[in-house]
Amino acid sequence: MSGSAEANSHQHSIGFNLGAILLALALTAIGIAYAIDAAARSALHPAAQGEEAAILSRSLGGHELAIPRAWFRYEEQRAEGFAKQIDLRLEMPLAVEGQLVPVEVTLLPRSRARPSAALLDGVYLHQFADEQLVGVPGLVGKPLRQGNGYDAEVVWYDALSSEPFVAKCSRPVTDSKQAQCLRTVYLGPGIAAVYAFPESALTGWRRFDEMMLERMHRIGAI
Repeated sequence: MSGSAEANSHQHSIGFNLGAILLALALTAIGIAYAIDAAARSALHPAAQGEEAAILSRSLGGHELAIPRAWFRYEEQRAEGFAKQIDLRLEMPLAVEGQLVPVEVTLLPRSRARPSAALLDGVYLHQFADEQLVGVPGLVGKPLRQGNGYDAEVVWYDALSSEPFVAKCSRPVTDSKQAQCLRTVYLGPGIAAVYAFPESALTGWRRFDEMMLERMHRIGAI
């Protein structure tokens, strides 16, 4: 009887140990799976994680802005305090098939900027050449007449809107393969933004402002 009890006890011990080993292996597998999933998320969204890593406080136009450190264009501006101008650089999915393009954002007081939509009526319309360009669906392209500081520049605008999207683009410089464009808008009270971006971003002009305003709202510029 004693031998049978010892045998049963030994088998129970073996079964318990095997169960514990299997449980440990299962927990290890789950842990590995979570680690792989976390690594995959990090690979897919590295910018978002970097953006949230460090937030800097800058004061501009009477507003306190909370800006991710990774957004600053220049290292010397990555410090807290008062600013007369803030230069940022964002990667936005505005090109064909949502490809990322760089958008350089300059935040400055409203008194130092004039919106592109106001320039369309007040300046550009009086400088348009007779030619009309095509190439950006939904936008009208008008070259500016030579001279008066507008050589080789084109204005693209939405002719159907009362608050039109307007961007002025110039010929590419020697180190760029495509034209560079500028668009100026008013954000919150006291703050304006000048967007500089490659001409390929005009493909996404319908969502351009919405995407940029979401970023500007996030940092408190609106």
